[in-house]
Amino acid sequence: MKTANIVLAGIAALSITCSGALAQQALTGTISRVDEANGKIAIQQTQSGTVGANTAGAAEDFRVQDGLMFNAFQVGDKVAFTVNEVGGVKTITKLQKQ
Repeated sequence: MKTANIVLAGIAALSITCSGALAQQALTGTISRVDEANGKIAIQQTQSGTVGANTAGAAEDFRVQDGLMFNAFQVGDKVAFTVNEVGGVKTITKLQKQ
């Protein structure tokens, strides 16, 4: 019984670690809307994994972490960004032009 609990605890710890790593993964996309008044940017993410697939999903709104400069970005910019969930809201913590 102790062995089973140790194994389950290890699996749980591994899954938490992996999900945290995914949350920090750099994403890429194209800015489709800049809403400085509401502190949000909409980004259409770049599809990855399939060669020749150029269909992308709908743009997704992200809150922008304090300190990111809105005037440095405009619609059409290709960007790399990192998103974390802050208070239940997807928030861009790092954003840079490609």
